[in-house]
Amino acid sequence: MRVASIDIGSYSVRLTIAQIKDGKLSIILERGRITSLGTKVKETGRLQEDRIEETIQVLKEYKKLIDEFKVERVKAVATEAIRRAKNAEEFLERVKREVGLVVEVITPEQEGRYAYLAVAYSLKPEGEVCVVDQGGGSTEYVFGKGYKVREVISLPIGIVNLTETFFKQDPPTEEEVKRFFEFLEKELSKVKKPVDTIVGLGGTITTLAALEYNVYPYDPQKVHGKVLTYGQIKKWFDTFKEIPSEERSKRFRQVEDRRAKVILAGIGIFLKTLEIFEKDCLIVSDWGLREGVLVSEVLKENHS
Repeated sequence: MRVASIDIGSYSVRLTIAQIKDGKLSIILERGRITSLGTKVKETGRLQEDRIEETIQVLKEYKKLIDEFKVERVKAVATEAIRRAKNAEEFLERVKREVGLVVEVITPEQEGRYAYLAVAYSLKPEGEVCVVDQGGGSTEYVFGKGYKVREVISLPIGIVNLTETFFKQDPPTEEEVKRFFEFLEKELSKVKKPVDTIVGLGGTITTLAALEYNVYPYDPQKVHGKVLTYGQIKKWFDTFKEIPSEERSKRFRQVEDRRAKVILAGIGIFLKTLEIFEKDCLIVSDWGLREGVLVSEVLKENHS
């Protein structure tokens, strides 16, 4: 059976098409596009018209691929930007009418569980695990062992709102960086628990793995499961904080133009997480929410 999942995030819209055969999941096709749907949601409470338009265009392209690949079951989910926006219903209606997709707005709890399932299924990390799913509008800390999720803590901090709040100068001043880390120290200390393994996911950490391991063009299989040390992550933070955002993607081809503006905030979250959890490295997962949605289908199939 062919299945597909679409993740409509605050920052990017991603598609995964996979085959379920003999109780196993194999990925056929993956696509991802940055549409920055969550831009200005924090200050205006609304999705911006140009961001809606671009997101709908991307979804139309994905729908064509879904039809071409003769997918039997599709699940589309939306996260933080849609949870917060006053005009979310209008957006979802347009997607239904213009694209033919029904989108489910999932809770932070569900988001965290799907991300954790993807990691448990594909990487099988050992011991007590914390999966850090860092997005555009929120970051989930998911604690568990094996396939069992113990707790999901969602913080309303993501790379888009952190960048808008703290980094007014480009590149940021030392004072801005200091205030940014003071804020993270306060917020992330609330979620600290003893764990054996930290797994990072989201576009920031996969980009860092691509940079560190010199992967270009991006190849999920060369990134998934890679280890990044605290020192390596700090090196990239120190590098990017000195460079204006438009220079970052020019100097490093692994960094997408739009990600260049927000990557520093993303790196900061992982850096501070390792400090607070007193760990010297993390495992990078290319699999996240959308693969987790498909893994849950596999598990359902296996138990039916």
